[in-house]
Amino acid sequence: MKVLKLTNISARYGSIEALRNIDLQIPDGSIVTLLGSNGAGKSTVLKVISGVVKPANGNIHYKGEDVTGQTPDQIVRRRIIQCPENRQVFPQLTVLENLRIGSYARKDRNQVKTDLEQVLALFPRLKERLSQYAGTLSGGEQQMLAIGRALMGSPKVLLLDEPSLGLAPIIVREIFEIIKNVNQIGTSILLVEQNANLALSIADHAYVLENGRIALSGKASDLKKDERVRELYLGVKS
Repeated sequence: MKVLKLTNISARYGSIEALRNIDLQIPDGSIVTLLGSNGAGKSTVLKVISGVVKPANGNIHYKGEDVTGQTPDQIVRRRIIQCPENRQVFPQLTVLENLRIGSYARKDRNQVKTDLEQVLALFPRLKERLSQYAGTLSGGEQQMLAIGRALMGSPKVLLLDEPSLGLAPIIVREIFEIIKNVNQIGTSILLVEQNANLALSIADHAYVLENGRIALSGKASDLKKDERVRELYLGVKS
C-alpha cells in the first residue's frame, strides 16, 4: 500500500520552476530517501507535501484520498508531519514545552502522555534536560528535540529535512539509528539528506532529484551500486 503518492507535481516560486512533473511514492512502513545537490528542489518537495507551497499542477494522495492544496494545519491533522531543516526549535521555551507544542493538533489527549514517554525513551538526553531552555542545547540535542517534537504529533508519515546538517559524525550516526527505530515502530519516513551514503544505507527506496526533476529512482540498495550515484553523491570514482 502506498501511504503517500505524488503524481505529476510541479511547483513554482514566481517565474522559477522549482519542480517539474514529479512522481514519488512512499510505501506504508518504509523509509524513502530523496537525494540531490543544493537547489535541486528537495526541500520544495517536502513543502509541497506539507501544504506550505501549493503545486502548480499534479496531485497528492494520502491513503488513497486526494489532499492536494490542503493547508499546513490540515496536513498536520492527517498526521503528515515535517521536521524542518536547521531544527527550528523554540529557543526560549524548555525542552518539555517544545515537545508539548508538537502535540497541539491532536484530539487523543489521553495518548499524549504515553507518546511523550516513548519519545523520551528514544531520546534519553532530552529526558535529562526537560526543564532546560532549548536554545542552550547542543546542535545534536536540538536535532533530537526537533525530531521528538515532530513525533509528538503521532505522525503516520514523517518528513525529515537534512537531519544530519552541521552535526559531528558520531552524532549523525546516533540520529540515523534513531530514525531507523522510529521507522520500526510503524512510521513511514521521507528523508531528504545530503549524506547520500548514510541515507541509502537505511532507506528502502530512493529518488535522485536534479534540476527539479526525478533523474533516477529505485531500490536504495540498487542506487547505492549505480555508477552515476556513486560518483556524484558517494564520492567514488568509477
